[in-house]
Amino acid sequence: MKPIETMYIWRESRVLVNDIYNMMNKCRDYSFRDQIQRAVISIMNNIAEGAESGTNAKYISFLNISKGSCAEVHSMLYLCEDFNYCTENERVSMQNKIKQISVGIARLIKYLSTNK
Repeated sequence: MKPIETMYIWRESRVLVNDIYNMMNKCRDYSFRDQIQRAVISIMNNIAEGAESGTNAKYISFLNISKGSCAEVHSMLYLCEDFNYCTENERVSMQNKIKQISVGIARLIKYLSTNK
């Protein structure tokens, strides 16, 4: 497997982590902030952990967790907009990044599933 730093989905998830942290920087709802931050970090870290897991089956399992975290962050971004932590445009922009990451993860899962 190639180094995670060369993987588009890992690099984009790192950008997304920074976007979420910057957006939530002044949020005083610490449990909400903690939840979205942990979820976005889960996207990036499960890609990395899976890459080093040793087997395609384990890697796919980690990637599925990462996809689940994508869905969680996607959902929570609606609440961020509702609670005025971001604008509609910011929400849409971040959700578009999440969609690209999620599609990339799905493609990697398909590749790993067919190349045992």
